[in-house]
Amino acid sequence: MSTPVTAILLALTAMLANGEYFLGSSMLSRPLITCTIAGLIMGDVRTGIIMGASLELAFVGSFSIGASIPPEIISGSILGTAFAIGAGKSTAVALTLGIPIASLVLVIKNLCFIFILPYFVHKADRYAEKADGSGIGRMNVLGGFFSVNLPIGLVVGISYVLGSPVIKTVLAAIPKFIISGLGIATGLLPAYGFALLLKMMINKHNAVFFVFGFALAAYLKISVTGVAIFGACLALILTGYSAYKDNHNQGTGNGPKDNNGGVNKAQTGGINYEDEEF
Repeated sequence: MSTPVTAILLALTAMLANGEYFLGSSMLSRPLITCTIAGLIMGDVRTGIIMGASLELAFVGSFSIGASIPPEIISGSILGTAFAIGAGKSTAVALTLGIPIASLVLVIKNLCFIFILPYFVHKADRYAEKADGSGIGRMNVLGGFFSVNLPIGLVVGISYVLGSPVIKTVLAAIPKFIISGLGIATGLLPAYGFALLLKMMINKHNAVFFVFGFALAAYLKISVTGVAIFGACLALILTGYSAYKDNHNQGTGNGPKDNNGGVNKAQTGGINYEDEEF
């Protein structure tokens, strides 16, 4: 497949992945999806899936929360996979290329948010003053396309056309011991990704489950799949017991009472979301 055609297909893949904002939380933007499609385009689906799994672990905690925007994982995953497969290199190279690419493209994405998106936002405000719902809808679609989809697609396509020969030359010149070091780093970065995710989730109520899973893996030598099965069964048991205890106390009226004389669900096995730490 020629380089221009490959670049166009990769650009369309990036635009499709960014369509998650339009289609809903379909997870199209995750590396496991984008790298697999990139591998298909590059003619090596198996390697694309492997690279996608590795990049997924590295970016597992990369979600937009409030005003915090994570690295642009779509372009990083697609270009990192395409460059590595095109040069015949390993997953470690894809991971090493993907992370800096994602960070650099994030700068471009922020510039688009600053200079392009406000035009559509202000125009949507004017439509809102006229109670024009269809106009507001058009501005949402056009704003997303011109400030997110199109720029990222152009970045991916142009970068592949301009960067493929350069990347191949650079990768061919990298000594073998550096590639080996990148392989070691590949094993560490997924752990870092999980640590970022755990930092957002862990609290005094669920820390015991983390310790339990670690003990199963470290001392009983149970695989990750086995630990996941144990965790799922434990979650179902606790959820079922909590629901049974809650329903039983509500039915008998013997549960702890709240200030209004009703059954306090937070003390009868239910979850008090106001006291939870997320």
